[in-house]
Amino acid sequence: MLALIRLELVKIFLKLRTYIGFGLIGALVPLVYWGMSFAGEDMINGMTRGLQQNFMFVGSLFNGWFVSNMVMNSLFVHIPFLILLVAGDILAGEATSGTYRILLTRPPSRNRIFAVKTVGTVGYTYGLVFFLAIVSVGLGLLFFGHGDMFIIREDGIAIIARGELWWRFILSYFLAGWAMCVVAALGLLFSSFVENAIGPIVGSFAVIILFIILGNLPFEFFENLRPYLFTTYTDVWRRAFDDAIDIAAIAKDVGMLAVFFLIFTGAAWTIFRRKDILS
Repeated sequence: MLALIRLELVKIFLKLRTYIGFGLIGALVPLVYWGMSFAGEDMINGMTRGLQQNFMFVGSLFNGWFVSNMVMNSLFVHIPFLILLVAGDILAGEATSGTYRILLTRPPSRNRIFAVKTVGTVGYTYGLVFFLAIVSVGLGLLFFGHGDMFIIREDGIAIIARGELWWRFILSYFLAGWAMCVVAALGLLFSSFVENAIGPIVGSFAVIILFIILGNLPFEFFENLRPYLFTTYTDVWRRAFDDAIDIAAIAKDVGMLAVFFLIFTGAAWTIFRRKDILS
C-alpha cells in the first residue's frame, strides 16, 4: 500500500499543473508583502485610529504575524481552485490519458486504487496548504519581524500576544488543510463522473461559489440551509484566533467537515467501483 501511495504521489508531482498552485503562491505572496511594505503602517493606523485616543500601543502592530493572517484571509478565497486543479484530474486524468483500462485490470483492487488516489489527493492538499504557511509566515517574520497580532473579527477587534501565535497559526493551518481536503473530495467526486479534467475543475468550483452565495443570503430560508452546506464550516481555521479557543465548536466544525468528506469520497468510490472500462 505504501509503495502504491508513493507511486501515486510521484505521478501527481510529475504533472506540470501540480506546480501551478505552488508557483502562484510563491510569486504572489512576495508581491503582496512588497506592496504592504509601503502601505502597511498606514493601514494599521487607519484601523486603530479610534483606539489610539484611549489606549497607548507599545511597538508596531504591523508585523509578520499581521501580514500572514491577512494573506491567509485573502488567499483562501483562491486556494480551493488551486486544489481542484489536481483533485479534478486525479481520476479523470486516467481516462484522458487512456490508462484507465490498464490501471483497473492489474492486480491492485479498485478499492485499493481508489484509496491510494484519495490519500494522494489529501497529501497534495496538505502540501499546498503547508507551503502557503511556510512562505507567508516565513517571509512575513523575515521582512516585518515579530510582535503581537492585531486582528479584526465580526464581534470586534482583538490583540493576541506574540507568545501564543506560534501554536495558533499551526492549529489554523491544520484546520485549513482539513477544510481544503473536503474541497479536494468534491473535486474527486466530480472527477469520477467524467473523462476530462476541465469539467470537474469548473463544476466543483461552481458548486463552491453557489454554496458560498446561498450561505450568505440574508433570508430565513437560506439561513436554515446553511448547516447543510459544507462551505459553512470551511472557515473553521479562524477559530484558532479567538480569544478563548472553543474546543467544542472546533470539534463540531471538524466533525461536520468529516461528514461531507465521507459523503463525497463515498459517492466517488461507488461510481469508481461501477465504472465500465470496456465500453
